[in-house]
Formats: sequence, structure tokens, C-alpha cells
Amino acid sequence: MGLLLLSACSSSSGPNSGRYKHDNDSAPTRMPTAAELRDPIPKVEPLSRGGNRQYELFGNTYSIIEDTNNFVQEGKASWYGRKFHGHLTSSGEFYDMYSMSAAHKRLPLPTYVRVTNLDNNKSVIVRVNDRGPFHQDRIIDVSYSAAYKLGMLQTGTANVRIESIAADQQPATPVLPLPQGGTEAASVTQTHYFIQVVAAANQQRLSTIADQLSQQHNVPATTEQDNGLYKVMLGPLPELAANRLLTAVRQQGYDGAFRVKAADSAAAAPEK
Repeated sequence: MGLLLLSACSSSSGPNSGRYKHDNDSAPTRMPTAAELRDPIPKVEPLSRGGNRQYELFGNTYSIIEDTNNFVQEGKASWYGRKFHGHLTSSGEFYDMYSMSAAHKRLPLPTYVRVTNLDNNKSVIVRVNDRGPFHQDRIIDVSYSAAYKLGMLQTGTANVRIESIAADQQPATPVLPLPQGGTEAASVTQTHYFIQVVAAANQQRLSTIADQLSQQHNVPATTEQDNGLYKVMLGPLPELAANRLLTAVRQQGYDGAFRVKAADSAAAAPEK
């Protein structure tokens, strides 16, 4: 799907060859979690560095849509899974089959759209961050999680309607700003905190989660290794903002998230 990898396919005979051949794709071994099935909240984002210029592929020229207001398109959708998981998308992000994302040939990257399955009236919101599908009869490729929610995993394709969504002017869940105090308040040293969101052995998966949460909440995010596990850490933040962020990530389905005190605003230590 990713435009960054288009040159690798230049020797293929057509869009059904090589990396773009869905016959070699497959579903993952587990179903999406409740958190992974939550629709993203549209927000204003800068265009990605990659994937937003006119391009040519398989003898066709694709120009990027400049005005997406009132954009509506109907056609056939497909989905992509394990074959593409972890590969770079056209926007420069890594494809995560568990995210609510999609690929489109001409929409700006990123763009938020509503996709409605016209066969069963189920709909989702996805963030378009990739190019494709390069099959003549398909207008959008959705992620595995989006396909699951749309009820199209078994059929592989579905008749859909795509509608652009006006982005919210505010982040999905804004973090409270630092208190604005006078000179006396500024001289007081504040205790800062990290939010540990999740820990697991899959570094690539956690790096994707860290990037997504950092964008959604406009906070720093890192992955740290500890005893063979990788941890997603958000922050550091002052106490009030940290508490607000902790509530927000728990509402996203990360029920095991907790707050840890930052030693000198750099290293996290268990809160006592």
C-alpha cells in the first residue's frame, strides 16, 4: 500500500502483483480488543511529509484532492492485514492492522472519513494514512480492525460509502495546561508524573501505541525496556495534567494504566 515502497513494485506486471496482491494477505491470530475498535476522534493535523504529491503507478496518474469538504464516494472496499502489518505507509507511519486506519488513492494524508457498509449499514470512522488500493474496482482499503467492525472480514470486500468528516479544532482529549502563576509560583518546584499505559514484549506494537497516544493527547511518549518487557510511558506532566491524562487513557480501554512519580522529571519511579 505505502507509496514509499512503490518503486519496489515497478517491475510487477500490474496492481494484482507483488506487494499489492491481496491473495497473499491473511488475518491475524486474535480478534481486535474493545480499545482497538474505538473510532478515532477527528482532529486537525498537518499533512504528512510523504504521500501528498501527485504520483504515477501502473500507468495511471493520481492527483491529491485539495478540498475534501463534502467529499462523498461510493464503491467497493477491501481490507489488508498481516502481510502489510509493520510496513511503512505512504505517510511514513507504520501500518498497524489493529488501528482504525485506511488507504485511499487520492485523499490527503491524513484525512478522517466515515465508511459505511451499504450491505449491512454498519459504519466506522477511520484515519486515512496510506495510498491504495490499486485494484480497478476498489476505492478504499481499511485496516483489519475497521473491517471487523464493518462486518466484512468473511466476504473480503463490501459496497461502501466514504464521507469526509470535518476535524475537531481541539485534540481528542486535551491535557490541562500548566498553571499560569506569578514569580513566586514559578519558583516552586513541581512534582511531575509519568503515566504507564501498558507493558508487553512486542516492542513494535508498543511503539505504535506510543506514537498514537502522543498524537491524540499532545504529550511526549516513550517506550522503555524493563526485565524483558517494554513499557509505554506518557509524560512527564504536572500532577493535575497527569491525573487528567490517566483518566483519558483508561477511558480508551487501557484499564491497567497507572501514575508513577518522575525523579527529576526524567526517570520514572513507582509512586508511594
